[in-house]
Order: sequence, then structure tokens, then C-alpha cells
Amino acid sequence: MILEKLSIINYKNITEATLELSPKINCFIGKNGVGKTNVLDAIYYLSFCRSANNPIDSQVIRHGEEFFVLEGSYSDDLKIYCGMKRGTKKHFKRNKKEYKRLSEHIGLIPIVVVSPSDTLLIEGGSEERRRLMDMVISQYDPQYIEALNRYNKALQQRNVMLKAEAEPDPDVISLWEEQMAVEGEQIYQKRTTFVQEMTPIFQQFYETISGHQEKVALNYVSHCQRGPLLEVIQRDRFKDRAVGYSLHGIHRDDLEFSLDGHLMKREGSQGQNKTFVISLKLAQFDFLKRTNSKTTPLLLLDDIFDKLDAQRVEEIVSLVAGDDFGQIFITDTNREHLDKILSTSSHDYKIFYVDNGHVQERRTEY
Repeated sequence: MILEKLSIINYKNITEATLELSPKINCFIGKNGVGKTNVLDAIYYLSFCRSANNPIDSQVIRHGEEFFVLEGSYSDDLKIYCGMKRGTKKHFKRNKKEYKRLSEHIGLIPIVVVSPSDTLLIEGGSEERRRLMDMVISQYDPQYIEALNRYNKALQQRNVMLKAEAEPDPDVISLWEEQMAVEGEQIYQKRTTFVQEMTPIFQQFYETISGHQEKVALNYVSHCQRGPLLEVIQRDRFKDRAVGYSLHGIHRDDLEFSLDGHLMKREGSQGQNKTFVISLKLAQFDFLKRTNSKTTPLLLLDDIFDKLDAQRVEEIVSLVAGDDFGQIFITDTNREHLDKILSTSSHDYKIFYVDNGHVQERRTEY
């Protein structure tokens, strides 16, 4: 998949920008806080129907404006439009035809983002790691996101009954528990298969970037591993009633990260943590490329070189500049790392300078 042209109006701090993009490498250079990440977030929005870092759509509208519009022209004559006015719902269109359900769009334009916030995958709670699995699997398996939506609806209804002052009707709460179990076991199987298949890809990327200095592993942990999920959910209904929410289910799953047999959260240095999450994201890219109807994802690299030693930067540069990766979008505060990428790549590239929400292409020859 190639994003050929991107149009942005009133998105975050960007007033207006129309960018003709390179099919290979697109570099966005500027100081911190000037809008580089917002350009990448606009690209993300056109793939996932939402911002990567702000779940409230009205808050991505530029301050003082009443609407925002994003338009992307892709290869194979694909055009995606998204627009929203304050106080109304957003409109998402594919080739001028509006979607009935936004979930129908997920996976059409596969995308992988590597950003500084990825350290939350290691430092944050289990919800961050579940979101990682959900984001990848939903891009190649439409049934997964439907099952996840049904599970979450059943979970929400069960929690409402658990919080109520009146004692829950046992027949009604059992129905919600049965749906949680049916959908949850399906989700568990898909997550298990995903982790098993992606782990060796991830380990290969990590070993390459780290110079084969360390061994890493992923371990999927789920309540489904304790027995039939319905039994696990119903076993502690009394405790759930006491706390007012569901303590067991696939909404409590986790993905453990380890380095040389020790948990990353306790043992990893800043450089090792960053190498870990970058390797994980590059493995996602490789995985999606193989599974998503052979569609090459867009790769967004947002300020990824900080806190990495020269050897690891060199390995990452060598990887992303190669033929295995498709269209790439990179942000950085200076040109040193970008110069390395461009000097080692024979592919087409474009450089854009970003300043206070203004994006300007800069024509520079190497």
C-alpha cells in the first residue's frame, strides 16, 4: 500500500497542508512540538478511524476552528476521506461511499507505528499489551474485532449487574457469562496463534539490532489457561459481586516480555527497552505483510533514535532502508540519522520541514 497524497485541514496544530509523497521514504524534520507527530497521526487516523494518542475526536480539531478534514489518495485508486464538525459525528468514506460501520475499514490500510510512547508496553499495565495484540490481529482478521466487540458488550452488561444494588438475576447474568466465554475462547485462540507465530520473527529482529548480545521472549498469560473460561468466570462470581466488576476473563490477559530469562520491566536498560519495542513493532510489520492479503503496511517511525547507541541505530537504519520495507514515514529533530538512511538507500525520498504546524517540502540532493 502506498499513500500518494495527503491533505490535512485543521487537524491538531496543522491549519492546512497538501503533501505529494514519496513511494518509499518521507522524512519530517523539525523541533519538538512543532507538528511532526501530528502529520503521522493524520496518516494513522486514515487507517484506524481515530487518533493514536487522543480517543476524543472533537479534540483533534484545531483550536478555534469548527471542523477538520483528512483525505488520503492511495495506490490502486483508493481514496479515503474523513471529516467532522464540532457537535456532530465524523464521516468516513471510501471512494466517496460512507461506511455503515467503521470496523469495516480496519485492516484495509495496514499500518505499524513506532513511537516514544511504546515504552508503555514495558512500563505500563497489561491493557497496553492487550491493545498491542488487538491492534495487530484486527488488521488481518475481521472476525477478531467482531468477537472482541461482542465480548466487551457482554462484559459491560455483566459489570452493570455486578454493581447494581439489587441481586443479579442468575439466569440473565449467566447469559452474559456464556457469551463472554464463547467470544473469549475464540479471542484466546487467535491471540495464542498470533504470539506463537510472531515470537520467532521478533527474536530475529532483536538479535540483529542488538548484535546477538541478548535473548528475548514473549509469554502469553490468560485465564483461559486455567480451564474452561465459563467455569473460570463463574467460579468467583461472589468476589466479583463484592468488588463490582469482573475479575476473570480475557480482558485480564497479559503478554510478558523477558530478557535473558528476566522480566524486561525489572531488568531492561533504556536502550534495551527501546530495542525491544522497536523489534516488536518491526516484527508486527513483517507479520502483517505476510498475513494481510500480502499488502505491505505503511511504517511510521516517530523519533525512534533517541537513547540508542550508534551500533543499534546503524542496524535499524540498515533494516528499514532495505527492500523488505515499503513506504516509510520518519520524524526526527535533526538530519543526522536521516542522512544515514538516505545515504545508504538507493530508493526515492522526500524531505519535509515542519515548523509551527506548517509543512514545507525541501528539495535537497545527496
